[in-house]
Amino acid sequence: MASATPRNPRGRAIAILAVLVTAAAAPTATRAASGVRAAVAPSPAAAGGGCDGDKFPAGRSYAHCAALPYLGARLHWTHDAKTGSLSVAFVAKPPAGGGWVSWAINPAGEGMKGAQALVAFRTSPAAPYAVNTYNITGYKPFGASSTAIAFKATGLAADESAANAGGEVRLYGKLQLAPGTEVVNHIWQVGSTVTGGAPVKHAFDKDNLEAKGKLALSGAALAPAPEPAAAGAGGGSSAAKGGSGGSGGKPSAATATVSAPVLMMLLALAAGFMAIV
Repeated sequence: MASATPRNPRGRAIAILAVLVTAAAAPTATRAASGVRAAVAPSPAAAGGGCDGDKFPAGRSYAHCAALPYLGARLHWTHDAKTGSLSVAFVAKPPAGGGWVSWAINPAGEGMKGAQALVAFRTSPAAPYAVNTYNITGYKPFGASSTAIAFKATGLAADESAANAGGEVRLYGKLQLAPGTEVVNHIWQVGSTVTGGAPVKHAFDKDNLEAKGKLALSGAALAPAPEPAAAGAGGGSSAAKGGSGGSGGKPSAATATVSAPVLMMLLALAAGFMAIV
């Protein structure tokens, strides 16, 4: 049986043109959506990068380590999720001889206030390093004596490592966290001065102010997510800074340029088809 002749060939051509344009635009839309996902979904910094070369005295070893994104610091730790036991070794270099280093957990927030800190320093150039604990309730000077913190702290010690880039201080300790704890807010810091047997306030440079983040105790160090403006700028940040390493949230100029000739070709084909029908 003979096939029926379309009643409106021009309408059919327009419909075909719409399908072709939609098909051509789909890859561009997919690429654009992919770019947005890369910008807003930062990946965690993998534990292990930049810290494997640290050496410790006999009897000290840790399951995980991470190079922290500020102040050239590294953290090594072993965590028992069932019991809540957390053993740490924090490695950092004070900005001047006779300074101090600190690592802390903040159970109440992400900043300095509320931090439960371990601080390693020596009271004189000839004195050995010691570790004090401080419950940081506000922005005021540390005292010469420890204050009680929210976690039971044992095995506190510190030493200076000539093998690890010289002048670096290694702070050791064990904290008793609540069993089942998976992620904590942690803060780290260095200072240049100890006066009257107490650490003096640190500098307020960008690295000092940004030295904080989240620690996944299972073995991945989580750093702060990038600011929205940085994500949209197109400069992928490193994994250690919480960036995805991808491009910004908008499709690149190269994507738009590639799709334009394809659309022009489809329009020309559709126009020729319309002329024939």
